[in-house]
Amino acid sequence: MKALQVSSLSSDLSGCGLVDVPIPQRKDGEVLVRIHAASLNFPDLLMTRGEYQFKPEPPFIAGMELAGEVIEADADSGFSVGQRVTGGAKTGGMAEYASVPVRNLRPAPDALTYAQAAALGAAYTTAYTALVELGDLKAGQSVLVHGASGGVSLAAIDLAKHMGAVVIAATGSPNKMERITALYNPDHTIESNGRFREQINDLTHGKLCDLVLDTVGGDVFDESTRCVTFGGKLLVVGFAGGRIAEIATNIPLIKGFSVVGVRAGEYARQFPERGKRIAAAVSALAEEGAINPAIDRTIPLSQWRDAFTAMDHRELVGKVILTPGS
Repeated sequence: MKALQVSSLSSDLSGCGLVDVPIPQRKDGEVLVRIHAASLNFPDLLMTRGEYQFKPEPPFIAGMELAGEVIEADADSGFSVGQRVTGGAKTGGMAEYASVPVRNLRPAPDALTYAQAAALGAAYTTAYTALVELGDLKAGQSVLVHGASGGVSLAAIDLAKHMGAVVIAATGSPNKMERITALYNPDHTIESNGRFREQINDLTHGKLCDLVLDTVGGDVFDESTRCVTFGGKLLVVGFAGGRIAEIATNIPLIKGFSVVGVRAGEYARQFPERGKRIAAAVSALAEEGAINPAIDRTIPLSQWRDAFTAMDHRELVGKVILTPGS
């Protein structure tokens, strides 16, 4: 089969390439899946450089997230041959086939295409874990979402709008605001370069934000500490801006807000029943048509470099999907 293999770590993707490797042999407790769509996530890019917290030893097949159809499964697995599934693991998704542990798969919502199903899991479970599970979001609350063109942030905007929140979408790329608005119609859009606290103050009529979801870090995090209302929560999802911010503990003490770390995958591993509930809730919302994963583009796996480069250059508004076998 064709697979995108990371043979060595590098800063310029020079250690990556499309290779021919054997179709994986399915083990007990695993499901062999023919992959129709693989979703590119920012950690996939970081792993090619050895910059993600999970550091697989090369060579490994890239790709955390996939959707496809079942080829082989144990009789008691709960999955049947031909069934549409979505899920994945930390690696292995950017290939024509993958053998995936049963616990890492779930039925793909019938309402979604393979591409949409591949784009659903990581982004929406992270957004749901952040906003609903840890943030306790309620209708009418104000939510500031940074990095608004990224997969997780767009999922957060989509989910928060569905739940009746007042959503402020913030991006460092003003040229993306029109596309973000066309996708999910946030209540407000702002540019997150420089100081934006006064804008937030004006938009919320002095109340500031109940929740701030930060995927950027650095200066954006620093300024966000000035935008959280008393009793609110600053949800730390990532550091796409590069600098990992620090905070003096007197700031959350005086302002009375919480800084909450969000690792949806680890949260589900630590609390399996909660993880299952979150995944089921996301699938149900997708099945109802209440949420709609944003896909920027779909390209063949053979053009994988274009996908990684587009992500690295911050060109995307939504997910890029790779299609193995084309």
